[in-house]
Amino acid sequence: MGLLYVVPTPVGNLEDMTLRAVRVLKEADLVLAEDTRTSGVLLKHFDIKNHLLSHHKFNEHGTSASVVERLKAGATVALISDAGTPGISDPGFYLVREAVNAGITVQCLPGATAFVPALVSSGLPCDRFCFEGFLPQKKGRATRLEALKDEPRTMVFYESPYRVLKTLRQFAEYFGADRRVSACREISKVHEESVRGTLAEVIAHFSGTEPRGEFVIVVEGKAVKPSGRRKSACGVDDGGQCPGIG
Repeated sequence: MGLLYVVPTPVGNLEDMTLRAVRVLKEADLVLAEDTRTSGVLLKHFDIKNHLLSHHKFNEHGTSASVVERLKAGATVALISDAGTPGISDPGFYLVREAVNAGITVQCLPGATAFVPALVSSGLPCDRFCFEGFLPQKKGRATRLEALKDEPRTMVFYESPYRVLKTLRQFAEYFGADRRVSACREISKVHEESVRGTLAEVIAHFSGTEPRGEFVIVVEGKAVKPSGRRKSACGVDDGGQCPGIG
């Protein structure tokens, strides 16, 4: 049996590429790339000359079977996307699932993912969060937002610059204009920027400043109101008195 590596690639600064990722890509028998032209620039920069095969959301169901057969025959295959970690709002899940089902070892290298730095630098709680990725553009969008109205965890979304204002306004409609948010754009690139404040404040900012670059939007979860009851010394939620104690 061969080995399938899932290899994160930089979302911006090429210096974010790890030494291990470079080594794995150089040693792999085959590199699967979402866009061979985009990945070709990256591989050339690191002097990686391995064979590239196109593997994206439009052909992954057709190519995965042959890739799994190569893995069964002992090949080492590395999967990359245009940027970040494959499988996170990028192609990758289907091939990984097929490889796992075939008993092939899958290793995902740690590395670049856009939402992690955006979440950590947002100033919002990041001990518990839910990653929503891209919202449905049309069908199912309102249903998804309605389902998230009472979500207490910090929420993380991806968005294109063309829909940022629309999305922020919908967040204000469903979550309330006073909900805190951090809109982070161009992660790890020259013009990286985070705009923080309430949804109303961030909407006002981007109403006057054209959104540019890919965005990660981090939204505060709904505040959980305390129950007003307290536990007694014996741990029973009884208004503060332990059974049998006068």
